[in-house]
Amino acid sequence: MSADWGFPDFDDHEGVHLFTDPASGLQAIVAIHSTALGPAAGGVRFWHYGGTGGGITDALRLSRGMSYKNAMAGLELGGGKGVVLAALPGDVITDEQLKAFGRAVESLGGRYVTAEDVGMSEARMKVIAGETRYVSGLPVASGAAGGDPGPYTAHGVYLGVKAAAKRGLGTDDMAGVRVAIQGVGSVGGGTARLLAKDGAVLTLADVDAGRAEALATELGATAVPAGEILSTPADIFSPNALGAILTEQSIPALGAKIVAGGANNQLATRADYARLHEAGVLYAPDYVINAGGIINVGLEYLGQGDEAEVMARIARIPSRLDQVWDESEASGKPAAEVADSIAQRLIGRG
Repeated sequence: MSADWGFPDFDDHEGVHLFTDPASGLQAIVAIHSTALGPAAGGVRFWHYGGTGGGITDALRLSRGMSYKNAMAGLELGGGKGVVLAALPGDVITDEQLKAFGRAVESLGGRYVTAEDVGMSEARMKVIAGETRYVSGLPVASGAAGGDPGPYTAHGVYLGVKAAAKRGLGTDDMAGVRVAIQGVGSVGGGTARLLAKDGAVLTLADVDAGRAEALATELGATAVPAGEILSTPADIFSPNALGAILTEQSIPALGAKIVAGGANNQLATRADYARLHEAGVLYAPDYVINAGGIINVGLEYLGQGDEAEVMARIARIPSRLDQVWDESEASGKPAAEVADSIAQRLIGRG
């Protein structure tokens, strides 16, 4: 019988590890969901949650998502996630905290492999790598797998958005297709630039309004306040910021009938799987469309190919989305539920 330990998102995780280092002030969580296919791989993020409970919940959800993402991407990796708690909003992680986190990862003996996520960078991963062998996403030579995962995630999301347009709008041509992009950091901004080259009509928003406005000026797009982007009339809504944005309240307000973006855990609860499906929205499951980054750093860690192999595997994202959508249409089940079922079968939990 499975217990949730007071955390509803606990999903028979193999381990949830809490680390403290008083000397540096580190407070960190590493959640290992599954090692059925290989070591549990997933990035580490530095974020302010306002309490440890929020950090644990995020680590639980993200590590499960990594199990599913790595399985669907055909990688010999399980799913894990690291979270380092920021004491205050806007805090910057210190080198001493990075080193302490690296020692924490090393103590797990290779069951968890860390990489770059929100609040981290290649330079910060190098500091972590000074303390542990179990790290990926480090600077690499040209043509090699690895390095900053953001551009690779963006490329996969771009391909997924085009696949969604073909499925939901019946077009291979993005010219004139209206795409509302939430979050224009590494992934959302990269996706926006690729879509702009195809002639898509873009509306952009970010919690950093200046960043959205600057990119809109660069690309000839429109910027709107962050609170308006979800309801902006569009053909496709592409969420590329933080998760849990599709809720009982927000789904009816969606301005698009297609959702395809790189944010993790876009649906706030399992009940929202059905809500989105019943609203007639074509949904690209997040851990299928946003797998480009982990494909890059995963192949780097596993030593299973160069950049050409990374790009070849990212190019398969549309066909995986089509598999999910085909099964969803045939069964009448929400795409998010179908994707979960496929991933669970792949990790031996189906």
